[in-house]
Amino acid sequence: MTINRRFKGAALAGAGAFLVPLALVAAAPAAQAGPVAEPFGPACSTLPTSGEGSAAGMADDPVATAASNNPELSTLVSAVQKAGLAETLNSAENITVFAPTNDAFDKIPQADLDKILNDEQQLKSLLNYHVVGEKVTVDKLPDGTFKTLQGGQITTSGSGENFTVNDSAKIVCGDIETKNATVQLVDTVLMPKS
Repeated sequence: MTINRRFKGAALAGAGAFLVPLALVAAAPAAQAGPVAEPFGPACSTLPTSGEGSAAGMADDPVATAASNNPELSTLVSAVQKAGLAETLNSAENITVFAPTNDAFDKIPQADLDKILNDEQQLKSLLNYHVVGEKVTVDKLPDGTFKTLQGGQITTSGSGENFTVNDSAKIVCGDIETKNATVQLVDTVLMPKS
């Protein structure tokens, strides 16, 4: 009996020795990836706290799909679908979307918004102006200049949790991660220079 207890104890101790390294190995890739930024800004509190439209839920889906689950982005999602850009955005890698909220679109007079929505080329240009072909997180926002997919440039400035895009739009909830993009919610639709 003593031999069996020793064997059992040695076997468990040996198994524990293997479990620790496996746990460390499993955790190693996450440690190498670096910390995931937490969303910041006053409007983050308006995001759902759970489910697909929450910050955690959006992380599982590509950007256009994630946006479609967020009630603050329904006007943007309709515009993206109308322009036929959903698949393009979902298949892109490491992009940033400066996503106008519904309130941002509400600032545009209805006649002007209807004109944009009914002109496919103008709509695609406007939407592509909100997309940057690189990850732009809070560390790059204090004094940034970024080329958009439309071909123009946007600038960012600010500090802490207060950032402005093109000296006119405020980032109201930033650093929301999706499967393929970083999303910065803005309170004003960005207009490309003609």
